[in-house]
Amino acid sequence: MSVEKRGTKSINLSHHLSELSKARATSPLKGLMKYFTQPGILSLAGGMPSPAYFPVSDISANVLVPESFVLSPTEPASSLSWLWKLFGSHNAAKEKTQAVTIPKYPTVKGEINLATSLQYSPAVAMGQLQDFLKPFISEVYRPAFEDWTILIDTGNTDGWSRAVMTLCNPGEGVLCEEWTYPSAMASMIPLNIKPIPVAIDGLGMKSDDLENLLSQWDPVSRQMPRPHVMYIVPVGQNPSGSTMSVTRKKQIYDICVKYDVIIVEDDPYYFLQLGTYTFKDNRSPGATPCGKPSADESRQYISTLTPSFLCFDYEGRVIRLDTFSKTIAPGSRLGWFTCNPLFAERLERQGETSSQAPCGFGQAVITKILTHWTYDGYIRWLRGLRTEYQQRRNFFIDCLAEEFHLHAVTAVEGVWEGCIVYQASSKVKKSTSMTEKYSARNRTMFSFVPPVAGMFVWMKLHLDQHPSFAPGDEDTLETKLWTKLGDNGVLFAPGWIFAANAMIERSDNNNSGHFRISFSNVEFADLKKATTIFGQVIREFFQEEDL
Repeated sequence: MSVEKRGTKSINLSHHLSELSKARATSPLKGLMKYFTQPGILSLAGGMPSPAYFPVSDISANVLVPESFVLSPTEPASSLSWLWKLFGSHNAAKEKTQAVTIPKYPTVKGEINLATSLQYSPAVAMGQLQDFLKPFISEVYRPAFEDWTILIDTGNTDGWSRAVMTLCNPGEGVLCEEWTYPSAMASMIPLNIKPIPVAIDGLGMKSDDLENLLSQWDPVSRQMPRPHVMYIVPVGQNPSGSTMSVTRKKQIYDICVKYDVIIVEDDPYYFLQLGTYTFKDNRSPGATPCGKPSADESRQYISTLTPSFLCFDYEGRVIRLDTFSKTIAPGSRLGWFTCNPLFAERLERQGETSSQAPCGFGQAVITKILTHWTYDGYIRWLRGLRTEYQQRRNFFIDCLAEEFHLHAVTAVEGVWEGCIVYQASSKVKKSTSMTEKYSARNRTMFSFVPPVAGMFVWMKLHLDQHPSFAPGDEDTLETKLWTKLGDNGVLFAPGWIFAANAMIERSDNNNSGHFRISFSNVEFADLKKATTIFGQVIREFFQEEDL
């Protein structure tokens, strides 16, 4: 296949630039920055405060060691395992940390320092951060084109906002999954740039639907030119939790080459690839290795990750968005683009007159952590995070399995086509003891597919099973159930906001509603409590008798 090409340089894609982007010139003051770093320069040009007046002498932090989280923890298969999770997982031992310090002035050449990081700077990245990210990208993502480069931003939402303004003109459309990240849509719709939804299945965006959409595009009836930009979340798709296969990515990429489409790959959950969910009773107890950082272990881990679109991109038509929000801390507001030099230069021009560079405190601290850990240390940290979120995913679904009868079926159509779907119905009590068991009821109240990546369970509500259901009631019933849950102290994200066209037209729910449920943050005891409340509320909502 053509996508196996590697080692080429990016092609000329300047015709994709928006009129706004073409009009951007180098900021006059920022244009002087290239001179500031010349050795021996006596700069009286910039209005830069003296570092002597920065009120911070140094910054010290106790940083967790990379092997803070075990890789395959033993987990008791008990209905009260949440007690072990709450008291045994993180609180059994004191956190192991190492002290790091960032001085105001460097004591050795190239040292991260506050005099530089807290000063005005170009909208690219600290040199030490660039030095860390470039080999990281080469090893992990392996871009197929040679002349890729990086540019920092303040996270993926900022990255997408800058990308859409750099590539799209008002009146154009952007290809996206039919269910998608709502903030991405909210950033472009006010610019008169409309979402063009493409159907998804259990592997994400469907390549055959994409091909049909682009091949049959009629600019007259659509009242816009054929889209030339795609926004896609291929790993831990938000909200569905699906992950795109290698074959599907190659198909999507080939179609984008054929129809000259730029792919903006928003991939915040890339390192939260959790694997397939297995019921608690079927899990094999794992060992609890310390798992010190090592080059061999890093290579083995990377080989288990699904490749980025960059790995197949021999033309330079992918703009990849990465962030430290899910792997270190969202408050750092730090992420980066990986793309061809032309796009990077235009994105930089936009950044230097808006956000400029991300916060110097965040850049300095994260760069210090990364360089202290080293490449293999950061990979070890990511491996531990994957296990932690896998435990959270497993625990939440275990709670659902205890609260409801779950019946597994294979979906043959729709957004879960090809996946094992768990249909949830009530359980009828057979005993009033603490260990009471239940037998299944027939009415399916909701269904879901355990996510293989990310932080969310995407739950489909079978509102057509509600006793008072009539066609057209979907939005009303979803809102009523969502409100009732909120009144009882549980908050889920309502599904309608994730419809790609939710902000511009009413969506067709096809006799169903949806909730997006996050398992990423609350304590295990609260996850258990929330699931119990959800069970009580939804059974009452569907007028299930408490038999």
